[in-house]
Amino acid sequence: MKLIDERIYLRPVQLADAPLFLKHTEDEEIRYMTGTKARFSVEQIERHIEQTQQDDTRYDFAICLNATDQLVGELSVLDIDPDNQSAGFRIMMNAMELRGKGYGTEAIELILAFVFQELKLNRLQLEVYSHNERGLRAYEKNGFKREGVLREALYLNGTFSDEIIMAVIRRDYLKARS
Repeated sequence: MKLIDERIYLRPVQLADAPLFLKHTEDEEIRYMTGTKARFSVEQIERHIEQTQQDDTRYDFAICLNATDQLVGELSVLDIDPDNQSAGFRIMMNAMELRGKGYGTEAIELILAFVFQELKLNRLQLEVYSHNERGLRAYEKNGFKREGVLREALYLNGTFSDEIIMAVIRRDYLKARS
């Protein structure tokens, strides 16, 4: 399955992506924005990719540029709960040299259409740390609303950050599109 937009496309994550994902997990700015403390090996990332490919409660996509096929990020729709018509969401933009160009926002727009039009879900939820201001802006721009705060939930680099719970629901998504 491939989801295509004007400048980017989403394709399923592949085992061949593991070395690049490893490189990105070692980037200190990415680690800070995502609150990542653990270190990984390429074998661990490969096992994770294999496990997620077998998990029917999630979709994992690589975000790639149409013009060059460069992988610039990854995202997941996870913990899909058909009974409650809900799922979780995470996104990580890896190509730090391309930040601020709207690729993350475009990827979120693509995945919202997939979640609400294809999967027919009602709710998509994420958690983001308060120090990730770019992420917060991108989520709000795409209709996510702040629903709660876990105060000082992360201690990293000598400071505490809040964990902000955000979600977008189908009726708000449809209303914004009309």
